[in-house]
Amino acid sequence: MSYETITVEKSGKVAVLTINRPDKLNALSSKVHAEGVAALDELRVDDSVRVLVITGAGEKAFIAGADISEFEGQTPVTQRNAFHERSFFNSIDTFPKPVIAMVNGFCLGGGNELAMACDIRMASENARFSQPEINLGIMCGGGGTQRLPRLIGEGRAMEMALTGDMIDAATAERFGLVNHIYPSDQLEVETMKLAEKIAEKAPIALQLSKEAVKFASRSNLDEGLRREVDLFAICFSTEDKKEGVSAFLEKRKPEFKGK
Repeated sequence: MSYETITVEKSGKVAVLTINRPDKLNALSSKVHAEGVAALDELRVDDSVRVLVITGAGEKAFIAGADISEFEGQTPVTQRNAFHERSFFNSIDTFPKPVIAMVNGFCLGGGNELAMACDIRMASENARFSQPEINLGIMCGGGGTQRLPRLIGEGRAMEMALTGDMIDAATAERFGLVNHIYPSDQLEVETMKLAEKIAEKAPIALQLSKEAVKFASRSNLDEGLRREVDLFAICFSTEDKKEGVSAFLEKRKPEFKGK
């Protein structure tokens, strides 16, 4: 399937989804949301893809936020529907394979919310982050008030949400909003290196590990531990578990099939 606002390219077991609106600083329009969801639906069932990287076209912005021009004329009902169950944010959050955000510039508002819906965030040294919705007389609507406190703590998240202030990449890394920062010319290489490393692992174990880690911030400890044990036990029914153990004992590299 071809798209107008995004591109999808594959490199081995890694797919790269790029928001391709550099003239608009990759702002999230309704078409970006729709095409993003459609692309994820395709990639979800593509067994050749084991890891997804999401980024923005150009060097200025990952995603500079929502397309504000579309806000005019929106009603509470239409806006609520646009951000509900089948939103781009939730499609990323529920995507069964690991998702890495490659943040190559401004990561503002909905852009930061989209990055937080990913599992891992890699950023260039010139990346900038904020939740500036308060400056428009509104608030976060794509998960900013929920995912941000879970990543950086309530106090820091509250300050970002209430002031709209921007933080630099070094601060974002110190807060725990991003995993790693790199010079701009090394970001893609380092991101793909990590993506390819993860893609070599057992696909079912990756999916179940992702589910368990995400469950941790959405449940209490007892519930999380029970879920972890259940998912751990499921791994023992897979061919990949047999291959992993055999490869370890035979001192060779395992060849996981996702079965």
